[in-house]
Amino acid sequence: VQLQASGGGLVQAGGSLRLSCAASGRTFSIWDMGWFRQAPAQEREFVAASRYSGGSSHYADSVKGRFSISTDNAKNTLYLQMNSLKPEDTAVYYCAAKVSYGDYAQWDSYDYWGQGTQVTVSS
Repeated sequence: VQLQASGGGLVQAGGSLRLSCAASGRTFSIWDMGWFRQAPAQEREFVAASRYSGGSSHYADSVKGRFSISTDNAKNTLYLQMNSLKPEDTAVYYCAAKVSYGDYAQWDSYDYWGQGTQVTVSS
């Protein structure tokens, strides 16, 4: 499975961005997909996850009500709609996919990673 993330950029506080993650290869093997982020000098943290087939989704408390994760299986693409962005959302955002059971919120449960896309929110 290969993952290609895109959609990051610079936005003012209160603005919106939509990240995309295109999956290719053995996509039929994907169980869950997720978004993580990592700010400078901080550990990678869970943002959101979704069953690849759709349905259940999960969010970190820090983004609940502001971010929305979705999948388009026809396009093999994962999205993260980010609204009401805050400066503390500034980070490199990574998409990830896992092909087996495991904690969707733990980064080491994931088997495949995209290259990361920078999101910068100015105050």
